[in-house]
Amino acid sequence: MISTLLVANRGEIACRVFRTCRELGIATVAVYSDADASALHVREADAAVRLPGAAPADTYLRGDLIVKAALAAGADAVHPGYGFLSENAEFARAVTDAGLVWIGPPPSAIEAMASKTRAKELMGGAPLADVTADDLPVLVKAAAGGGGRGMRIVRSLDELPGELEAARAEALSAFGDGEVFIEPYVENGRHVEVQVLADAYGTVWALGTRDCSLQRRHQKVIEESPAPGLPAELVASLHESAVTAARAVGYRGAGTVEFLISPAGRAHFLEMNTRLQVEHPVTEAVFGLDLVALQLRVAEGSRLPAAPPEARGHAVEARLYAEDPATGWTPQTGVLRALDVRVFPTHPPLNVGGGTPHTPAGPALRAGGRVADGLGSVAGGPALRAGESGAVPGGEAGHGPALRADGPSGAAAAGGPVLPADDSGASPGGRAGLGPALRAGVPMDDGPGGVAAAGHDLVHAAPWLRVDAGYAAGDAIGVHYDPMIAKVIAWAPTRDDAVRLLAQALRRARVHGPVTNRALLVRSLEHPDFTGARLDTGFYERHLDALTAPGDGERYAAIAAAVADAAARPGAWRNLHSQPQVKGYGEHEVRYRRTRGGGFELVDEPGVRVVGARPDRVRLEIDGVVRPFDVTDHGDGYVHIDSPTGAHALAVRPRFTDPQDRAEPGSLLAPMPGTVVRVGDGLAAGAKVTQGQPLVWLEAMKMEHRILSPASGILTALHAVPGRQVEVGALLAVVNEVTAEATQEEDTAS
Repeated sequence: MISTLLVANRGEIACRVFRTCRELGIATVAVYSDADASALHVREADAAVRLPGAAPADTYLRGDLIVKAALAAGADAVHPGYGFLSENAEFARAVTDAGLVWIGPPPSAIEAMASKTRAKELMGGAPLADVTADDLPVLVKAAAGGGGRGMRIVRSLDELPGELEAARAEALSAFGDGEVFIEPYVENGRHVEVQVLADAYGTVWALGTRDCSLQRRHQKVIEESPAPGLPAELVASLHESAVTAARAVGYRGAGTVEFLISPAGRAHFLEMNTRLQVEHPVTEAVFGLDLVALQLRVAEGSRLPAAPPEARGHAVEARLYAEDPATGWTPQTGVLRALDVRVFPTHPPLNVGGGTPHTPAGPALRAGGRVADGLGSVAGGPALRAGESGAVPGGEAGHGPALRADGPSGAAAAGGPVLPADDSGASPGGRAGLGPALRAGVPMDDGPGGVAAAGHDLVHAAPWLRVDAGYAAGDAIGVHYDPMIAKVIAWAPTRDDAVRLLAQALRRARVHGPVTNRALLVRSLEHPDFTGARLDTGFYERHLDALTAPGDGERYAAIAAAVADAAARPGAWRNLHSQPQVKGYGEHEVRYRRTRGGGFELVDEPGVRVVGARPDRVRLEIDGVVRPFDVTDHGDGYVHIDSPTGAHALAVRPRFTDPQDRAEPGSLLAPMPGTVVRVGDGLAAGAKVTQGQPLVWLEAMKMEHRILSPASGILTALHAVPGRQVEVGALLAVVNEVTAEATQEEDTAS
């Protein structure tokens, strides 16, 4: 039995694992770098151990330090999460050699599958050795990890050497292993994967399919389960291949087998990820499982039932990143001022498998059935302990034991009061769950030594949402790690309902602080290609410009911001009625006058009228329709405006600009904080450069970003030095543009 678990990871996945541990009565230990000293995963753990330093290579990639931390904290098991050392066989061996339980597959299985090159050979394929023009386009890929790091599309043989070097550097930074390989790149394919779960007794589950085709920089953005529109025979083939791969390496625990489906419908094996995936919640939702709980049970030696539970409904997940899609997906840093996903169902459910306290929507728990007797988790959450016999109010006939709860959280445990439950999911103080309800009157135990319930015989209630976050309001998003803030997951009986619910939840969410991809997510979910399930990995290449175009509502948001600011600064009505007040937000300038009655009159805004104004809320009538705008100023130079039609963050424009704030023409400024990893070969002041030529490589949030020359000309200054830490806006280089006429004159003179 596991009593104390250390998670060898950070952020959202550490918080996710801790949540299940709390529900199973397992104590938790976090590890943290200096940059993460006050991070959410540290605050949520029962104990935490410092890993000195900030860079991943000095902290989360130091397996020796993590094993020492586990022993020092009295942990008896280690969960690797995903990323970092999760697919490192030597780390897995170090954990078991130290006498700790490893929550993952055997090291031999990791070795066979964690290297993408060896995995392809095992599955009957092989990477490309000598690339010719006929092979193009190709994909350069890291052998030891995933998440899009160390991955490059190459369409020209001239680009190949540089992209290989960049991929090796990025892979080494992210995974501690610079091995890369080359494979054919399938244009406009679908990225489809199969979740597998295996025990030590030969049982392997194939848990449906997931479509993860919407990607940027080869990192997934929106995922769903099941993958829509796949022929039944193709799904069966994918399941068979996934199970075969798991059996071939003696797999144990949770893993994912990934495929690329060509436009012609042919499946190409990509890799097997020997860990939990970021998108695992959509599988949990449709199967009613807690995969983390099952990982723990399998590691403790429990058996899986012979067959997995039946899938029900549809789930969609969106990853909320601190990044600006309109500027090349540039990562953003800063303080997260607010993170609030407003969920629409009003009855809080029992906590049967996770979620956060501020997401009051989820499945109900039907009472009156027979519950497993302490063998494991039920419906993705904690085991429900039997109390006195009898019916629970709102349930069916009382032929089964009543359920006991341990207080406000609604989590079942011994010794608590009997929980009233009904089909609406109402339970005082309950928290959002990820799993479906228990079907009443159905035996849930699966025999001695088994994993109790494991999602069998489950029924879903109303549509619901779940939020898995790695940050909370007030946390700082830094430069060292992945910029994902949270994942928002919606489940509903149909795909249309799940997509609509997720889009609406994201639209209404309050996300204040650094720029995020929230608007892009909403527009993606509502795009006709997505709603019509016309999915492929080229989605953002085709549609990014339209998806990131400024919204029509930004002008109204600026008006609301100006009026809210005026409402917060009461002033007397002025006799000089002809002179309006002027305020600037972003690219917008707003003019207004105060009226005798204490209201506001807009100037040069036909069709727009101020109906009501407070410092935090403004109501505008726009072409005869009244719309509310919630306005928040955190004092950081930006004002945030949220409305049912969208959200905007607008910079507060000063009335007078400082001439010293202007940068020299041709200046290349750091678009983000980061580390200079290299500069172009032979570059120095006085060198000729061409438009689009890479000049400087910055590493931020585990990704490399190229700074390109904005024009052809002369490099008059180069301030970037490899290894130097730079802040956003730091001057990296200056290019003096040379016109075509000047170049022609120079050539003539020579």
